[in-house]
Amino acid sequence: MAAFSDRTQAGRVLAGLLRDYAGRPDLLVLALPRGGVPVGYEIAAALGAPLDVLVVRKLGLPGHEELAMGAIAGAGGATVVVNDEVVRLSGVSAALLEEQARVERAELVRRERLWRGERPPAEVAGRLVIVVDDGLATGSTMRAALAALRQLGPAAVIVAVPTAPLAVCQRLSLEADLVVCPSNPVPFVAVGHSYQVFDQTSDEQVRDLLARAEASSGSGTDPGTS
Repeated sequence: MAAFSDRTQAGRVLAGLLRDYAGRPDLLVLALPRGGVPVGYEIAAALGAPLDVLVVRKLGLPGHEELAMGAIAGAGGATVVVNDEVVRLSGVSAALLEEQARVERAELVRRERLWRGERPPAEVAGRLVIVVDDGLATGSTMRAALAALRQLGPAAVIVAVPTAPLAVCQRLSLEADLVVCPSNPVPFVAVGHSYQVFDQTSDEQVRDLLARAEASSGSGTDPGTS
């Protein structure tokens, strides 16, 4: 039986587990698009925190694009995280890795504009940041997100996901200050198996939820930038 009816319900479950952080003026929720945004929206709404997106792009191994040789994240794709084992075993050159990063960086910038519009990224320095996705399989995308965030100087980083393998959560706990994950199915087949409804989140939904979150904050001003 699926642990969650949909992403909205999963977000509300996580919000309940994170309720001790409600109302903190330094709190920021960052969601990994697209599926993490509906989850993050519920958390941000329940905790009274601003919501923004953190865009991450996988660097797929040429010919085997499903295998990540790294990832890029952060504003403009400035942070590159390399999967050293995949690079070593595949013999990928530094030039090829950089070329792949260049291509994906352009797509990352395009998606940032598509989802955020002209709004600048939320200020991260000195804040308690909750990073949200709708689930993790390998954790590589989240690891890239964490690496990007650490370079921006947050006070602390919490990973909040509805479902993931226990081993992935344990590994991430070495890189985040706290990992909150209420469902660790055994065996872990796929993220979607934890949901009754796991339809694709559209670009329109992402933009709508970000706009609604901004409007619900009153003036729409991020407290971390005022």
